[in-house]
Order: sequence, then structure tokens, then C-alpha cells
Amino acid sequence: MTHYRISEAARLLGVSADTVRRWVESGSLTAARDDAGRQVIPGVDLARWATELAHAPEDPTGAASSARNRFVGLVTKIVADTVMAQVELQCGPFRVVSLMSSEAVRDLGLEVGSTAVAVVKATTVIVEAERHHR
Repeated sequence: MTHYRISEAARLLGVSADTVRRWVESGSLTAARDDAGRQVIPGVDLARWATELAHAPEDPTGAASSARNRFVGLVTKIVADTVMAQVELQCGPFRVVSLMSSEAVRDLGLEVGSTAVAVVKATTVIVEAERHHR
């Protein structure tokens, strides 16, 4: 079974190690001791907790969609010419970049600081993992 040290769990969850320790102390997150006596969190418990913590901002479009990969974020940059535009969104800790027509940018009323939803519909999703992580 995979286990994570407090610092590793904090990095994966995007919080401080102190926050993870508080969750352990409150019983929200389970921890054990490894062979070296360090406090570790079982991967399955960390995955459960990460899922519980994941709350995306409300979708401002209110649109119904079959796409499951929808990322609400803030438009942080737009580079446009007469035909094409590159639009960058900050969706939580993730930067999402889209290439679209400049006409689409105008039609959507996109501007830096506006809220938008990046919808990703891919035929291929590549997953990478460490070979041996304990």
C-alpha cells in the first residue's frame, strides 16, 4: 500500500504541512507510523480526502453539458490578432490555455479578469506515475 509523509501529502493537496497535521489531529485524515517512526498517511485515505476537498467554483454559464472535464477559472491573459487568439485561464492551481478565433473571444465577451469555463474533451488522456513509491 502506498503511504505519504506529511510534507508529501501537503504538497499534493496544495496546503501546508501544518494544515495536514491539524487534519490528522482532528481525525479528518488517518495517519500511521512507518518503519522509521515517521507519520505517514495511507494513499487510499489521502485520495478520499482529496476528493472530499475538491469543490470547483460554481459554473457561471449554468449550461448543461456531457463533458466531465470542466474547469471554472479566471481569464488571466488574452493575446489576439485579427484572426486567432490565445486565452489563458487560471483554474485553481491549473493554468489552461485555449486557442480560438478572435471572433469567439469577442462573442464570449472574454477579457482579463472575467470568469470562464474551460471544457476539455480529449480522445487521449495520458497518465504517468512513479515506478515505485512507498
